[in-house]
Amino acid sequence: QVQLVESGGGLVQAGGSLRLSCAASGSIFNNKRMGWYRQAPGKQRELVATITSEGSTNYTDSVKGRFTISGDSDKHTVYLQMNSLTPEDTAVYYCNAHLEHPGGAYSYTEDYWGQGTQVTVSS
Repeated sequence: QVQLVESGGGLVQAGGSLRLSCAASGSIFNNKRMGWYRQAPGKQRELVATITSEGSTNYTDSVKGRFTISGDSDKHTVYLQMNSLTPEDTAVYYCNAHLEHPGGAYSYTEDYWGQGTQVTVSS
């Protein structure tokens, strides 16, 4: 199994910054993509940013230019640098690991999730 532990959340005023960390452990040999998702009260969980094992990144439009996802060389830790925060960024942020197991007709994928870390942005 894969275990993900997030940290770095907290309370910050609008315009401030936070840096989230996600530490991964376990069977991550086939880890292809890691990412950050968030869920605000009463809303669906949404994608924030992803990073592949090759280093390619992707962001949802609402955070482009403000957030940066990065990771260490072996993908054991992934980060989310959040700048220019607004109250709309308030949510529980979850770390995700996406594993791919190739095998033709027997290929499959796995997704693992952390417990989440609360980010609250006050106006």
